[in-house]
Amino acid sequence: MTLSRYFALVFMFTAVLMSHRPANAQKELYQARLFIHEADTMPYRILIPDGFDGQKKYPLIVFLHGSGERGNDNQAQLVHGASLFSRPDVREKYPALVIFPQCATDDYWANMVDSLDADSSRQFAFYPDREAGKGMHMVMLLITQLASEKWVDQSRIYIGGLSMGGMGTFELLYRMPDTFAAAFPMCGGGNPETTQHFAKKVPLWIFHGQDDPVVKSEYSIAMAKAIKANGGTVKLSLYPGVGHDVWTPAFQEAELLPWLFSHHR
Repeated sequence: MTLSRYFALVFMFTAVLMSHRPANAQKELYQARLFIHEADTMPYRILIPDGFDGQKKYPLIVFLHGSGERGNDNQAQLVHGASLFSRPDVREKYPALVIFPQCATDDYWANMVDSLDADSSRQFAFYPDREAGKGMHMVMLLITQLASEKWVDQSRIYIGGLSMGGMGTFELLYRMPDTFAAAFPMCGGGNPETTQHFAKKVPLWIFHGQDDPVVKSEYSIAMAKAIKANGGTVKLSLYPGVGHDVWTPAFQEAELLPWLFSHHR
């Protein structure tokens, strides 16, 4: 049995089982999986469309969690964002495969170094040209594998993330600029010089709280300016009075999903 055939059978069997789950068990809809490559293993959760049909093609959404959800329990990464994509109305209107990979406790999605400056504010330096860390490497391999499956629409692969995951989103765009149809990083940041590699290829909607004490909004502002300067399409939503938790208002944006799913590569 080929790997593609195996995954098809697993997906279809799981889709049938999930169609009989109660609606109030939304997070249970995300099936636990392990992605194994050589000696490395990455836990991830996957949401399979209702009535999954292996002969159809579905969009793929990848969402990267923040540093507080790192680990290996394959649960913590569902804390933020999972409930939006598993809502019955969203699943009906936007059938898609949604994955939430989990980064190890001692790892980061992006190659970055943080430090405290003189006023105790956190500063971040990004080094995307360095070799990808284990988490980033595994996510890239997982995306590549899923994108090769016949039921994934390669023209509609989307990437998003919050905080550490927002930083990972920007780095993934740099490392895989021809993969994604749209991106939605939240309270993240990156190296503005990298935007020349993806600015004209991937539209972005960037979210940040203006009063974020953890990752200053200046990081998202700098990325948005660089994307525009390099001829890209970007929306920047800054929320006055909002701190680090920008994901709550971002996920409540009525236009987020229509905007996301409107894009094709």
